[in-house]
Amino acid sequence: MTIKAIVFDAYGTLYDVQSVADVTEDAFPGYGDIITQVWRIKQLEYSWLRTLMRRYQDFSVATRDSLAYTLRSLGLQYDEATFARIIDKYQHLALYPDAVPALEAMKDRKLAILSNGSPDMLNALVRNSGLDRLLDATISVDGHKVFKPAPEAYTLIEEVLKVKPAEVLFISSNPWDACGAKAFGLNVAWIERVTPEAMALACVESETVAPLTMFKALRTQMDELGVVPDHRIHGLSELPALVSARS
Repeated sequence: MTIKAIVFDAYGTLYDVQSVADVTEDAFPGYGDIITQVWRIKQLEYSWLRTLMRRYQDFSVATRDSLAYTLRSLGLQYDEATFARIIDKYQHLALYPDAVPALEAMKDRKLAILSNGSPDMLNALVRNSGLDRLLDATISVDGHKVFKPAPEAYTLIEEVLKVKPAEVLFISSNPWDACGAKAFGLNVAWIERVTPEAMALACVESETVAPLTMFKALRTQMDELGVVPDHRIHGLSELPALVSARS
């Protein structure tokens, strides 16, 4: 079936969550890497826990709470201004270099984001990065008050774009998200930015496992959940050719 809409995850897919490291390192010299990785791990964990507990609060709360947890767990003292400066980075994350060219090459389809991010976070991020001129919709799971990978979150795509799941190609670099979208019934392309071979090499090249290496081991490798994406690519630059071939 023809692909009529291409829907992207935001954090880690279009936007590099590792780009917060410059502000975390500036705020806490020597701790930037560990703060960045623990913060992201707990941010995701809090979204899933709140979904399971049925105690939804939007992603801005999860982002703040997970940063507070991270700084407290590392024994780091901070003031409100420092905390706010770090949080603000989520409205100014760096786009992956191939994001804009890929979206521009596919303007003949509906283009959208479906993200766990809250509406305020997403709208500011999209506007600040200039993607607002390329996207037909920026969809937050806040519409159903449940986080991905809950199936209810993915139903927002058809509700907003008026496109059936079989006519949607969903893009994520997050394995848990790719699996969730596939289990729901979407066509899915997973961006494998880190290969197992690269992981093995990173581990043998150092006597200690760096925080970023541990994060990649936990969050960038395909999960064993009984579903697999339809396509495996290595960057957004491969998408236009994939979509063209599907047509």
